[in-house]
Amino acid sequence: MHPHRPPIVDRKVRFALVGCGRIAANHFESIQRHSERAELVGVCDTDPKALSAAVQRTGARGFASLTALLQGVKADCVVLTTPSGMHSQQATEVAAAGIDVMTEKPMATRWADGQAMVRACDEAGVRLFVVKQNRRNRTLQLLKRSVEMDRFGRIYMVNVNVFWTRPQSYYDSAAWRGTWEFDGGAFMNQASHYVDLLDWLVGPVESVMAYTGTLARNIEVEDTGVAALKWRNGAMGSINVTMLTYPKNFEGSITILGERGSVRVGGVAVNEIKHWEFDAPHELDTETKEASYQTTSVYGFGHPLYYDNVIRVMRGEAEPDTDGREGLKSLELLIAMYLSARDGKRINLPLAY
Repeated sequence: MHPHRPPIVDRKVRFALVGCGRIAANHFESIQRHSERAELVGVCDTDPKALSAAVQRTGARGFASLTALLQGVKADCVVLTTPSGMHSQQATEVAAAGIDVMTEKPMATRWADGQAMVRACDEAGVRLFVVKQNRRNRTLQLLKRSVEMDRFGRIYMVNVNVFWTRPQSYYDSAAWRGTWEFDGGAFMNQASHYVDLLDWLVGPVESVMAYTGTLARNIEVEDTGVAALKWRNGAMGSINVTMLTYPKNFEGSITILGERGSVRVGGVAVNEIKHWEFDAPHELDTETKEASYQTTSVYGFGHPLYYDNVIRVMRGEAEPDTDGREGLKSLELLIAMYLSARDGKRINLPLAY
C-alpha cells in the first residue's frame, strides 16, 4: 500500500502532536516509554498556556497552528488529540503534506467526515491510524482469542454497560465539550471504545434501535443512552450508557453468552474477569487471573501498546492494528445509533454509502 515510503530503520520515528489537552498526556508518556525507537519533535495548540506546558514537559518545539507545525518540523506521523470534530479537516491537511496520521477516538463526529479522512489518506498515499488502545487490554485480548477460536460456539446474547460519571464541571472545562459538532455525547465520546467492542468481538451488526436523553447535564448531546442490537450472525444484545452514575465511575463491562460459554469482563473499565466458563478447558483459562491484575496497572495498558504497533508499522515490521477502515466500523455504528434515536426507528447497516 505504501511502496514509496521506505521503512524507518536508521533513526527514531518522529512524531508531532496537535492538541495538548487532557488525553495528550497519555501520548507524551507513550512516546517517552518508546524513546529508544521514537521521539516527539513538535507540539501544537492554539492555547498558549497549554502549549507552553507541553513544551516544558516534552522539550519538543511548540507551534501555534497545524500549518506552522507541518512547515516547521520533519515528522513521520502527526497525532491528532484535538476536539473530535476537527479531526477530519486536520487529517486531510496532514495527509496533503505527505505525512502519516494518528487520530484519537472518535475519528470524526460525522459519517461523511470519517469517510473523507480515509479517502484523503488513501489519495495521498499515507497511513491513517485510529487509536483503539482498549483493544490491547489483556482481558479483552483473552476474550477476543476465545471468540476467534470459536469457544463460545454460536453467540446468542451480548450486553455492554458503561456506568460512569462526568460532572457538569467536566463539560464546562472546554467550550467544545458536550457539543454535537466537536464532541458527540456519552455514546460517541466516553463509550466509543465500548461501541468498538461490538463489531470487533462479535462481528458486523445488522441493525440497531436506540434511545438517547440529556437527563441532568446542561449540554447539547446525550448524557445517557441505550441501544438494542442485532448482529448478522443472529446474536442480539444491548449497550447501556450513562454519565450520571452516583457518586463515581462504577462499571464498564461486557457479557457474552454463547452455546458453549459464558463470560463477563467487568470492573470500572473492562479490567477484571468476573466470570469465565466454557464447556471445554483450554490453556488460555490459566491466564485469566493474571489478565485482571495486568490491566489494573496504571501504565501497563493502552496507549504504550498501541504506539508499539504504530512504531513497528513505520519500521516495516508489522501491519496496523487499527487503521482508518477499521475505525469507520465503530463510527458507522455510532452514527446509526444517533440516527435511530433522532428518528425513532430501526437503522439497518451498512449506512448508505
